[in-house]
Amino acid sequence: MAGKLASLGAEVHLWGRREAVLHEAAAALRETHGAQVFTHALDIRDAAAVARQVDHIWQQHGPLTALINNAAGNFVSRTEDLSINGFHAISDIVFRGTFYVTQAVGRQWIAQGLPGAVLSIVVTWVDTGAPFVVPSAMSKAGLDAMTKSLAVEWGPKGIRLNAIAPGVIPTEGASQRLRPGIEGNRDSARQRELDNPMRRLGTGEDIGNLAAFMLAPGNTWLNGQTITLDGGDALANGAYFTDYQAWTDDDWALAKAMAKGAR
Repeated sequence: MAGKLASLGAEVHLWGRREAVLHEAAAALRETHGAQVFTHALDIRDAAAVARQVDHIWQQHGPLTALINNAAGNFVSRTEDLSINGFHAISDIVFRGTFYVTQAVGRQWIAQGLPGAVLSIVVTWVDTGAPFVVPSAMSKAGLDAMTKSLAVEWGPKGIRLNAIAPGVIPTEGASQRLRPGIEGNRDSARQRELDNPMRRLGTGEDIGNLAAFMLAPGNTWLNGQTITLDGGDALANGAYFTDYQAWTDDDWALAKAMAKGAR
């Protein structure tokens, strides 16, 4: 998404907890697109830090025109085995952290009478639910509700809120935590492609193109919508991870160990 927006001339501000990773991503964007890219290392679970960082951007760079809420955390677990700390590890980022950033940016736009656009990345599970990732499913459903609610509340102020619910777009981090021991299996990956009506999985280009369209300055009447981007997978196959119903205690122990090792 950042790459597509940068290629179209956007000034990009990347947020994240790991400064070295931010610098690496910013350097790649500058080299590839000649873009203006700035990095901000912080933890969005800290509401005060979020407010300070938004103030800093406004003072040093001027008002933002758009916000993409893409922060997330997830891992598979039987819900009865989930610790309270494990629940908070996901919900504090996805649910609370996303609200903190959205509110902080929205306050600036409203105070200055400026238009704006918020795009949140949710999941197809907001419609289907999803076993074994209940904290994520709950949190993403909350963001879907936030999108619809603020689209009505802030729409009269010229602020649009929309969301994308992507299907499977393979990344190393997601694979290690959500498909431990499975994702590297070529037969399994090929079967998932065949199960999709479009006979493929998603790509970064897919989500980048849709994000650019939804945030385009001329796209001022799209508001309060969550667009599913999955090739029709949820329609054809329903909720994810239902195959994990067959896992044994040993399977779950192995999955937990592999996910913990994916740091």
